[in-house]
Amino acid sequence: MATGHYGIDVAVSEGDYVRSVGDGYVVWADWAQDGGYTIAVQHAGGYLSVYKHNKRLLKQLGDRVTAQEPVAVTGNTGAVTTGPHLHFELWQNGLAQGPDAYIAGW
Repeated sequence: MATGHYGIDVAVSEGDYVRSVGDGYVVWADWAQDGGYTIAVQHAGGYLSVYKHNKRLLKQLGDRVTAQEPVAVTGNTGAVTTGPHLHFELWQNGLAQGPDAYIAGW
C-alpha cells in the first residue's frame, strides 16, 4: 500500500451496487471531504470495512447489514478522485490490512 493510501481502488461503472464484505453494523455513513459519500461497516473479529467515493448511501448509522447486502451506489464523489471507482479499505483492530489478501479474485 502506498503511504497514506490504506486500501485498494477498484474501477467500477457509476451506479453499480457496493456490497458489504460481511455481516456487521454501519458505524459511519456520511460525507467526507476527501472520500465523498463514505460508509464503514464494523464486523466480528475486530474487522472494519470502508467504502469511499459513492454516489449515494443506502444505509444509515446503526443499520445491521448482511454479507453481500448493498450498502451504497458507486460514484465519483469527494476531492480525491479521478473518475468513477470504489476505494475499499479493510482494517483489523485499528491496523490497515491489504484487502486483496482477504477478497477472492482481487
